[in-house]
Amino acid sequence: MSNASRPRRLRRLLALATGNWPAKSYLAVSALSVLVMFFVPESGVAMVPLLLTAPLSFLTMVLPFGPGTEGGGVVEALAIGFWTVWLLLSAVVNAAVLGALLTRSATAASPGFRGSFPRAWAPSEREATDTARPASRRLQRTRALLAPAVDNWLARGYLALVAASLGFFLYAAYLLPDPGFAGIWPLMTTAPLSIVALLVAAPAEWASSLDWLSPLIFSAGATLSGLFNAVLLGLLARRLRAQDAHPAA
Repeated sequence: MSNASRPRRLRRLLALATGNWPAKSYLAVSALSVLVMFFVPESGVAMVPLLLTAPLSFLTMVLPFGPGTEGGGVVEALAIGFWTVWLLLSAVVNAAVLGALLTRSATAASPGFRGSFPRAWAPSEREATDTARPASRRLQRTRALLAPAVDNWLARGYLALVAASLGFFLYAAYLLPDPGFAGIWPLMTTAPLSIVALLVAAPAEWASSLDWLSPLIFSAGATLSGLFNAVLLGLLARRLRAQDAHPAA
């Protein structure tokens, strides 16, 4: 990517993040939650900004520079400032994903977009095709849904990170005598939906006879959460590529 294209892509990212009211509303709620967090840091509200801006916001938990950094007033102020900026940048990326998704949906629903499809098949042709290849059509739809997760470097890099975190978690859960907090890595990487996977896997953890099944249930849920996040990132990358190919006049 050339140096000249980077500012353009940044402007397009910001345009997607502020191009419709759901994305702007999400940005406003995220910014407000960060502000509220500073007023009540000891309450449960303090976790809301992390959840709203997941999964990118959780990367601050593995960085050595953030809240809790020791070294004096200036260092601590810089650490908190860096963490706040990271949260806001994560919110911008998520808002851009939301904007790209809504823009794509609106384009697909437009009359001009529908008119660009080939002619509709006759009923007899459609019935014959549906009868002959129903499984093939379902497979094609699944591939089309998952294609944004694997056709660009942004989504593929994210999936590689998800795979690494899940691999470490399963290794620790089944091969190490004390897995410790290994589950925090896939939980953070695939948030926010991974929280649902954690809740689903919890009953198996409580039952002593089924505790071995809990890591598998959580891993399956985290995998689906990661795929969902990768698809959204892929849609954002596609949208940015499309704007590169067809720049606005």
